[in-house]
Amino acid sequence: MPTLMPTEISPAVRAATPLDPAAQRARAALAGFAHAVFAGGGNRCWWQAGVWQVLHPAGLAPRAIAGVSAGAATACLLLAGRGEPALAHYLEVTAGLRRNFQPERWLHGERAFPHAAIYRDALLRLLDADALRRLRTQAPVYVQVARPPRGLPVPVALLVGALAYQFDKKVRRALHPQAARALGFRAEVLRAQDCATPEALADLLLASSCTPPFTPALRLDGRAVLDGGMVDNVPVDALPAPAAPTLVLLTRRYARPLPLGAARVYLQPSRPIPVSSWDYTDAPGIRAALELGRADAVELLERLRRHGTDAWRA
Repeated sequence: MPTLMPTEISPAVRAATPLDPAAQRARAALAGFAHAVFAGGGNRCWWQAGVWQVLHPAGLAPRAIAGVSAGAATACLLLAGRGEPALAHYLEVTAGLRRNFQPERWLHGERAFPHAAIYRDALLRLLDADALRRLRTQAPVYVQVARPPRGLPVPVALLVGALAYQFDKKVRRALHPQAARALGFRAEVLRAQDCATPEALADLLLASSCTPPFTPALRLDGRAVLDGGMVDNVPVDALPAPAAPTLVLLTRRYARPLPLGAARVYLQPSRPIPVSSWDYTDAPGIRAALELGRADAVELLERLRRHGTDAWRA
């Protein structure tokens, strides 16, 4: 990777004009993606925000987006034009938090984990009525939630789903898990723009991120719901036409080579993202995740300028 400051664009990229053949190659390669997918990953999704900051102005403009958990929230914030305020808000909140687990909160009738309250407050502040109106003018965002097997108590479903997810990720090292579906969990997809109010949108995004004990057990439309990543943390099937050309933004590195086909390109971080999913005390980690995304996207953009679509195979 070039030795660039993560917040800088290289001179070659910065100097490009719409008439520059290299810029046209990059723009054509990015504009070819009809869809984008934002994988889940909690704080690691700031890497996706950094990638978007570079690639969207350069030509990435998907006509539909699928997301799950924090990936879905990230997509909504970016499309609503609230990426920068979101970063400022989370840097302020996390800089003032010293512990993720606060048992003294029980004395005040609050949850020991402050994450859900912080998350909901951030969503309502950032995705307010004006942001929701703007979001409705953008590409639809398809948000995946997980429904547990019928008749299975939520605590049991959470344990079973978590074990299935870990089996797929740590043992099978699967890019797209299968174990939870085999056990009766199913994905449900709802469109962010169909939410009538900011509160409804916050409820949907929280439902897609429902991971006790960091969040309480939640219900959506009267039924139990869990983090949509339990079914698949890379929700390509949530798209209305999965076969269309799709750019998939992951939030972790995979040891084996990623699949590469005519209709789907997987983009992973150049190295492990330096922040934990649910660590709300790590403001420097959040900023580092965003800067890594920007740096990775700058390196990719320069390859696209040189090689066009052949860069995906480089």
